[in-house]
Formats: sequence, C-alpha cells, structure tokens
Amino acid sequence: MKIASSYISLEQAKLNLERELGGDKSLEITKAKAYEVWNKHLKRILVEGDSEEDKATFYSCFFRASLFSRAFFEYDENGNPHYFSPYDGTVHKGYMYTDTGFWDTFRAQFPLNILLHPTMHGRYVNALLDAQEQCGWLPSWSFPNEQGSMIGNHAISLLSDAWAKGLRTFDPQRALEAYYHEANNKGPWGPANGRDGFKEYNELGYVPYPEVREATAKTLEYAYDDFCGYTLAKAVNNKKYIDAFSEKMYNYKNVFDPATNFMRAKNKKGEWSNNFDPTEWGGPFTEGNAWHWVWSVFHDINGLIKLTGGEKEFCSKLDSVFTVPNTVNVGTYGFMIHEMTEMVMANMGQYAHGNQPIQHMPYLYNYARQPWKSQQRTREVMSKLYNATENGYPGDEDQGQTSSWYVLSALGFYSVCPGTDQYVLGSPMFKKITLTLEDGKKFVINANGNNKRNVYIRSARLNNKDYSKNYITYSDITKGGILNLQMDTAPNFKRGIKDADLPFSVSKN
Repeated sequence: MKIASSYISLEQAKLNLERELGGDKSLEITKAKAYEVWNKHLKRILVEGDSEEDKATFYSCFFRASLFSRAFFEYDENGNPHYFSPYDGTVHKGYMYTDTGFWDTFRAQFPLNILLHPTMHGRYVNALLDAQEQCGWLPSWSFPNEQGSMIGNHAISLLSDAWAKGLRTFDPQRALEAYYHEANNKGPWGPANGRDGFKEYNELGYVPYPEVREATAKTLEYAYDDFCGYTLAKAVNNKKYIDAFSEKMYNYKNVFDPATNFMRAKNKKGEWSNNFDPTEWGGPFTEGNAWHWVWSVFHDINGLIKLTGGEKEFCSKLDSVFTVPNTVNVGTYGFMIHEMTEMVMANMGQYAHGNQPIQHMPYLYNYARQPWKSQQRTREVMSKLYNATENGYPGDEDQGQTSSWYVLSALGFYSVCPGTDQYVLGSPMFKKITLTLEDGKKFVINANGNNKRNVYIRSARLNNKDYSKNYITYSDITKGGILNLQMDTAPNFKRGIKDADLPFSVSKN
C-alpha cells in the first residue's frame, strides 16, 4: 500500500505520492532507492580502521544525527518549494524546517550540518527569520509550531555561527532586530519564547533565584547568546547592537562565586543561596548541578580560567569532575530523573554526558595548555559510553545532538563555541577519515598509528605544513586538504603551546 501526506492540500498529497512512489515504483524498487539515498549520504564520511564495532557505532550515530531537523516544505507542480506555516496557518513560498530543540542542537548538530550541507543550512537559517516574521518570535523549540521549551535564545547562535563561517543567505540586520526583540521581551509560549527574567537580567546583570526558575542556568545561556548577538553585530558593523551586547556577554561573571569556585544562585538582593551543595540538581540549574554548569561559558573560557585562579587550577578542577564521587542530590526534582541515573551508571564522577550542559567540557583542557587531557578524555567518553548494541547510547538522542557529539568527536574535533569558525581538537577514533564535502572536495584526516592505546597526538601537519594549533577552522576543512596526525601512547609534554595556538576566547581577542 502506498501512502503520502501533505500539510498543504489533498492535491499536494497526490502530487507527493506520484513524485515519490508513483509509476512503476514497487516495494523492491523503493527499497533499492532508499538504500541508494542512505548509502550516498552516509559515505559522505568514510571511516577506515581495524574495529568493525567502532565503524558500526560511528555510522549508527551518523544515521541518528541525520534524522533532524525535518524538512517541512513540499514541492509544487513546477518543482518549487512551498510550505504550510505552523506559525500563521497559511501557505508560503520557500523552505521551512521543524522538529528541533535548539537548547540541544546548537552545540554540535548544526555545526556538523554546516560542514556537510551548507546549502541546506543556508536555507535553514533564513527560514528562522521567516518563522519570526510569521509568529513574532524566533524559534527555540518547534514541533511543528513553536513550543518555547527549555532555556536560552539559541536561534542567534545558528545565525551568528552561519555568518562567521561565510554563509550569506539571510539579512543580518533583520536577524539582529529579531534577536534584540527576543532578548528584551517575554513571549506566551514557554521559558525560551523570548527571555524569561529579561527585566532582572537587564537590571541586575543576572537572573535572580528563587525569583525566577532555573535562574543561574538562564544567566549563563543569555550571556553566551549575547556574545553571539555581539559577534554578528560586530561582523556587520552595527553599532547599536554592538553596544547593546558588548557588556552583557560577560554577565556570567556575576553568578561565579570565588569562595566555592562554582556558578551559584544569587537572589535579587545579591546574596548567595544558603547550604550550597554542588551535587544538588535543579533549583537554579536546568537538568544538572553546579559541577555541570560551571563550564557553560563557551565564548570566554579564558575569562573562566582567570576566575578559577589560572590555568593550573582550571585543569585541576576539570580533572576533579572525573574523580569526585558520582553521588546525586536530587534537589528540587525530588526523585532520580533519567539524566541522574545515566550519570551514575556511566561511573565517571560528576561527568554527565547524557545531558547537554557538560558535553563540551572535555575539550576545555585545550584552552589551558593541556591538550593531551582532551585527547585522552574524549577517547574515553567515546569508547565507554557509546557502542553499536541496543544499550550503546548514553542518554537522550535530543534531536541529533548526542549523536552529533560522537560524529564530530570521532573526526577528532568539536564545536565548543558556535558563533566562531573554530573546531577544537580532540583525538580521532579512526586511522583514516575522508569527508566528501558538498562541492566534491575532500578533507582527509590521517591518524597514523591510531589504536586504543595511541590516543595522543604527537605531531600534526596540515597540507604538508607543520600545524601547532589546538583547533582547526571551518575554512581549513571546507577548502579540502589533508591533516596528518602522528598518534602515540604518551602525551607530547615538551610541546611549547603559544597563545596563538589556543582556541578563541573573547576576552583574549
């Protein structure tokens, strides 16, 4: 039985049926064509190594990472895209996408998409502004219309990231106006529709708790989003919005308590909360605790290093995440939510990979001149928490984010700070990886000597030139070329890491 549907009309559904399944397309022909589509897609990244299990894990994650976001447009009789808008209930020309939660996916799924599918990604970010025009708000969590779930205003992360990486498919002035509205108003749907606690944030420089739910987490997310607004405004020389966000992006400092070296809840009077327990979940935090949220300063790791006392102290605190007991104080949740259970089962201290706030944290050693620890920890997370069995997944799919973390990490790098053009280096999972880019160029990663013991990068060469940076740029990858890594069982402690080799941090730049 052949079935097709449409959000636009019965006539469009019939057109969809004929286009996709009509004529002589039997079940076997359809199956073969589906195989061709997936095989072509999945071999955009070809991994080579000794472990069939690792390959199965990689392609399972790549498959899941490819399921979101969903196209919400259809093609008319002339082959032109149009869509029924879930925002205003009418049909529009162009492209629309849905079924994604930006609180998860801005971190890795979209930075992966822009590498492999820049044309689609360009359409996606432009569609964000169409959605804003149709309902008055930038999307934050749509399925198919806006739900406003979770926290933050991360549509600006996608827009800023796309601009930083060279996409010019949208009007940046329109994007900045939309974000400014988002940051200074509260919409009717959920905490991330507009900005929950925006008045207090603007007045105090932080969101107070208990006056506002999840206030400390919101402060951290807003500061990062304001960095993205600032970055985009600076790139297009919009002084109004440069001034609007240039100071707010440092607001994370207002919830850092030097007495405990953690982010903490602060009330409207500026007083820290009582009886602080860094293992307590909820309250001022979202689906995590202070051990997870202290690292949520994607754009200014150098500033965070200074707050914690310097590079040595920063790395020591990173180490502590993995060595402290994996105990849980259920806090305001009142019971063990699945993210808590997953952290306990992982048995990696307070490292809770099953949820998003801490997933970038293993890469932060790169900012403090100890990149070998990022190399070791990322390989440990990949090997311990992911496999190809029915139990080989560390938590929620979360619209492709958790799979995208693995895909990028297996390539040997990760998008710590979307809104910049950098991917911070880790340790590739395979001896050879070939990315076939949208224009046919290839970027090859040779990890010579790579195996389960040789996880450390002894030396690197990019296109036959010595490479010393702890990151690689979007343009380095998309221009095509060869990154040769010499892997070893021991770290390269002798390497002198210069400031220029460190990843982006706004207070350094």
